[in-house]
Amino acid sequence: MSTYLSELNDVQRQAVEALEGPVMVIAGAGSGKTRVLTYRIAHLMNNGVDSFNILALTFTNKAAREMKERIAKVVGHSEAKNLWMGTFHSIFARILRVEAPLLGYPSNFTIYDQQDALSVMRKVITDLQLDKDIYKPKQMLNRISQFKNNLITVRAYFNNPELIEADEAAMKPKTGEVYRAYVERCYKSGAMDFDDLLLRTNEVLTRFPEVLAKYQDRFRYIMVDEYQDTNHSQYLIVKALASRFENLCVVGDDAQSIYAFRGANIRNILGFQKDYPDAKSFALEQNYRSTQNIVNAANDIIAKNKDQLKKDVWTSNDEGKTIPVYRALTDIDEARFIASRIFEIKMRDQLNNNDFAVLYRTNAQSRAIEEALRKKNIPYRIFGGISFYQRKEVKDLISYLRLLINTNDEEALLRVINYPKRGIGLTTIQKLTVFADEQKMTLYEVLENLSLYGPRTGLNGGTLNKLHNFITMLQSFQVKLKTHDVFEVALEVAKQTGLLKELRDDDTPEGISRLENIQELLNSLQGFVEEQQQLDEGNPSLANFLEDVALATDMDNEDEDADKVALMTVHLAKGLEFPIVFIPGLEENLFPSMMNLNTRLELEEERRLFYVALTRAEKQAILSYSVSRQRWGKIIDAEPSRFLEEMDDKYLDWENPTPMLPVNNSGLSGDLFGDKPVPRFKKKSQPIKKKLTNTTQTLRPLKQAQVNPGDADHQTIEEGYTVVHDRFGKGKVLSLEGEPDNVKAKILFDNSGEKKLLLKFAKLRVLSKN
Repeated sequence: MSTYLSELNDVQRQAVEALEGPVMVIAGAGSGKTRVLTYRIAHLMNNGVDSFNILALTFTNKAAREMKERIAKVVGHSEAKNLWMGTFHSIFARILRVEAPLLGYPSNFTIYDQQDALSVMRKVITDLQLDKDIYKPKQMLNRISQFKNNLITVRAYFNNPELIEADEAAMKPKTGEVYRAYVERCYKSGAMDFDDLLLRTNEVLTRFPEVLAKYQDRFRYIMVDEYQDTNHSQYLIVKALASRFENLCVVGDDAQSIYAFRGANIRNILGFQKDYPDAKSFALEQNYRSTQNIVNAANDIIAKNKDQLKKDVWTSNDEGKTIPVYRALTDIDEARFIASRIFEIKMRDQLNNNDFAVLYRTNAQSRAIEEALRKKNIPYRIFGGISFYQRKEVKDLISYLRLLINTNDEEALLRVINYPKRGIGLTTIQKLTVFADEQKMTLYEVLENLSLYGPRTGLNGGTLNKLHNFITMLQSFQVKLKTHDVFEVALEVAKQTGLLKELRDDDTPEGISRLENIQELLNSLQGFVEEQQQLDEGNPSLANFLEDVALATDMDNEDEDADKVALMTVHLAKGLEFPIVFIPGLEENLFPSMMNLNTRLELEEERRLFYVALTRAEKQAILSYSVSRQRWGKIIDAEPSRFLEEMDDKYLDWENPTPMLPVNNSGLSGDLFGDKPVPRFKKKSQPIKKKLTNTTQTLRPLKQAQVNPGDADHQTIEEGYTVVHDRFGKGKVLSLEGEPDNVKAKILFDNSGEKKLLLKFAKLRVLSKN
C-alpha cells in the first residue's frame, strides 16, 4: 500500500481508490475531506492519469494552493504544476482567454471587479435618465447577477413575462433596459464581470460543440470541492464537461450548505445520484475535530432538517465537557460574560488568544463584544470585515456628531457635507476650501456666514441655498443637544440627514448589515446615557461618548499577525476550526434570523448555519442568549432560539438560571420607518444629576434604602444584599449613604468592579439577602 493511503481510514481510502465513473463523497464536519480530495488526485496521477487531464475546482484560491502543495509532496512539484486547479472563476477565465473571440470578445478582455461594475451601472442609469433612488446601482447589479447565474440572458429576460411582471410590481419596469444597456456597455468595452465568466463559459460550450468536445477530451477526470455551494450556472458547466467520460467526483456536505443568498443551490448535491444513477457514494462520518458532546449536539440539530443526505457522524475523541448555555440579562451582560470567560479559560488552561473565536450571526453584534474585550485588555481581530467604529456607516453618523461639538473638525465636515447626497459637489467644496484658505478662516465659519461671504465664493444661488440648508440643519441639531440626551439627538441626526433612508432603501444583504450597524451604534448611545445617569459622577455628554469611541478606535491600529481572539460571522467561519468557540445571540429573530423564517427552505439553511458554527469547535463550544436586547433605542424581550431546544439537555450545561427580570420598555415606540409619524422625543422624567458643589460633604450612612422609589415594584435593599443590574451584572451591596431622596449605593460587581450608583435611577433587582 502506498504511504499516503496508509494515512486514510477505510472509507476515505475507498473514496480515494474509486477512480472511474461518477463518485460522491459526503464529508461530515471535521472528517478529512481535503485529505481525501488531494490524495485522490495524487492517486490518479500515480495510476497513470496525465496531470493535464485532471481538472479540480475549488471555491477559494487558498484551498487550491493548499491542495496543490499537498499533492506536490506526493507526486512532486513538477507534475503538480500541470494540474488545472483553481477557483471556478479563475479556471473559466483561463478557458475564455482562448475561446472568447468566438463570442466577439478580445482574448485580453478586462475582468471588472465589483467597483468597476458599479461604476458602469451608475453610468447606465444616468444615461437612461432613471431615478437613482428607485434604480439603485447596487440593487440593479444584484438583480442582474441573479439573472446571469440562472442563465437568464437579456433575450431570455424579454421572453419571460413573469420576470417582467415581477420587476414592474417592484416599481422597476425599466429593469430589462438597464440589463441590456449594462451588457452592451461591457461588451463594447471588451470587459466581463465575475458573473460573465460563468455565463460566457456556458455560452461558448453550448453554442460551439467543437469547443465542448475539446475540453471534454482535455478534462477526463473532474473533481469539485464544496459541491453543495455551486449555483445553477456552475452546475451546468460541470455537467457538460463531465458528460463524455463521467469521471466526476464531487465532495461536499449538504449539512454545510449556507450560501443560498449567493445563489448556491443545495439541490445540486441532493440530486447528484439522480443525475448519475450509477454513482458510487461514500460517507465520511468520522469527525476528527470535535469532542463527542459537540458532535452529538450538532447531530441533534441537523437531524431536524428534512432535506438532507442521511449520515451518522461520530467521533472517537474524548467525550469532552458539556456545552455551557449562558442566559444573559442583556446583550451587554452577554458580551461581558464572553470576555470574562475567555480571560478565565486562558489563565486557567494557559491558552493563547488565537485559540478562541466568537462567531455571530450578524456583524452588528460585534460592537458589544469588542467593547467587553477591550475592557479586559484582550486583543482581538475582526475577520472579513473591520472593527465596528471603523465601518463606513458608523463613521458617517459619528462624523455628524463630531461636528456638533467641534465645528472646526474639517475632516468630519468634508465627510458628511454631501452624504447622503444633497447636490453639493466636488467643485463647490473646492471653491469653498480655496476661499476659506484665502480668508484664513475655517470651512464652517464660511458656511455659517454665507449671507456675507456667499457672493464672493463664485457659487450660484441654487448651490448657496443647498449649503445654507445644510448648515441650518447642523445648527438645529446643536440647539437640540442642549435640551435632549445624546441618543435622542443622534437618532434625529440619522433621520433628518437622510442617512437612515439611504440605508433602509438598500435591501441587499450588505445594505441590511449597514442598517443593523447604525441600529447598534444608537443602542450603544442609549446604553451610554443610561449608564452615565446611574453613576454617581456620570458624564452623559456627547464629548465623553466620542472620547470613548476615539480611544476604542485607537486600539484598532495593532499588528494583525499578533495573538488575537477571532471575531467573525458564522458564514466566514466555514472551513475553519478553533479550540474554543463562542456562539452568542441564540435568540429567535436573531439566530435564526427573522429574515429567514418565511419558508422551510430558509429555516433549514439557518439550522445548517448553526450546525456549521457548532462544528467549528474542537474542545469547547459555549453558547449564550439574552432575555432582552436593544433595538433602535428600545429594550425588547428576547426569546431563546429554537435551536437550543433541539439539542438533548444531556449535552448542555445551563448557566445562570436567574429569574427573568422586568424589562424597562421605556424609549421609542412605533414604527421608525413606516408611514407613521416620527414619535416625539420624551424628556427624561428626572433630570441628570448635577455633581455636588461641595465634594468634601460627608454623607450619612444608611442601613437600608429603596431602589426606584417612585416605581410600583420598588424594592428595599440593605448592605450585604446580592443584586443584579441590567448592564453591570451581579454584585454585592457594600454600603449605602446619603439623604433619603438621594441615596447612593456602593456595589462590587462580579465582572464590572466597584460602582457607586444613584438608587433613584439604578435598575437594580434583589437576588438574595445574604
